[in-house]
Amino acid sequence: MQTLERDEINEAAPPSLAAGQAIAVDLIAVTVAVTNGDPRVLTIEDQGALPSGPFQVGHRSLQSGLRAWVERQTSLPLGYMEQLYTFADRDRAGVEQQVISISYLGLTREQQASGESEAGWGSWYAYFPWEDHRVGTPAMIAQELEPRLRGWIEAGRDPEQRQIRLQRASITFGLDGRPWNEDLVLQRYELLFEAGLIAESGAASTLTGRAATGGRPMILDHRRILATGIARLRAKIKYHPVVFELMPETFTLLQLQRCVEALAGRLVHKQNFRRLIEQQELVEETGQAAQDTGGRPAKLFRFRRAVFTERAIVGTKLPISKA
Repeated sequence: MQTLERDEINEAAPPSLAAGQAIAVDLIAVTVAVTNGDPRVLTIEDQGALPSGPFQVGHRSLQSGLRAWVERQTSLPLGYMEQLYTFADRDRAGVEQQVISISYLGLTREQQASGESEAGWGSWYAYFPWEDHRVGTPAMIAQELEPRLRGWIEAGRDPEQRQIRLQRASITFGLDGRPWNEDLVLQRYELLFEAGLIAESGAASTLTGRAATGGRPMILDHRRILATGIARLRAKIKYHPVVFELMPETFTLLQLQRCVEALAGRLVHKQNFRRLIEQQELVEETGQAAQDTGGRPAKLFRFRRAVFTERAIVGTKLPISKA
C-alpha cells in the first residue's frame, strides 16, 4: 500500500506553501458496503459527511491515522483499504488554510455504526440519483437535469463555449443518443457543479438563476470525493476481483451478480456473467445450497482462496457484460 509521508506531502505542495506556510492534512474515508442490492457508504454528521480527521504527529502513518479516526467516529474497524486520491485545491469551499485531503477507499460488509459523530450508512444513490440505471434511465435526467443543463449550455458566452458545453453534457449524461458510460461519475458531478445545479455549487447556483437539483449534499468537497471513490470502484471491478471483499463467505451466483449490478448501476447479462466467472475460476462450489431463494435451492459458492495470491501477481478480470 503506497502512502504519502510528511516529506512527500511537502514535496507535492506548491513552492509557496512548501516554503513555510501551514498545511493541514485531512484524511478522508470512502467506505463502501453492499446490503440487499444497495451500495452503501459509511457517513457521519447525519449522512452529511464522510468519516475524516486531521493527520496528527502521533499517527504512525496516514493509513493508521485514518483507521483511528474512523473507529473513533463510527466504532467500526476498517478492513480492505487503498489510497484513492489526493486533493489540494486552493478554493476548497472557502477554507482559508491550505488543506490537502488524502482519501482512501475501503470495502467492507455493513455493520451497525455508532461512535461520537452520528455515524450511519446511506445509499450512494441518495447522493447521486442519476447514477442508478438498473431499471432504465432515471426519470430525473430527462425531467430535471437535461432541461437545466440545456439552459446552462445556451447561456454560454459564444458559440464555441456553447458547443463545448453541449459536447460535455452529451458525453457525460448520454444525451442526444450518446451511450451511457457508468465510469464517468466524477465528470458528471463536476459538470453539475460547474453548471450551478447542485447545492455545493454555492454562489454558482445564485449567479446562474438555476436551482440546485438532485442528490443529497455533503460538506466541503466530500461528495466530490465520494464520486471519485464510486468511479474508482466501478472501473476496478472490471479487472480486479475486489467485489469479493463485499460478499459474505458463501453466496449464490445471483447474489454476486446483484452486487456487481448495484455497484455498476446497470444490469449485466446473466448467462454471460456466469460464464465469465466460471472461465476465470474465481469461485468454487461449497457443496451446499441456499434454501431461502423463494424457488429451487441455489448452489452456494465461495471465492477461491488461491486467487488472493494470484491477484497480487496478475490482475484477474471481472468484466461487466452489458445487457
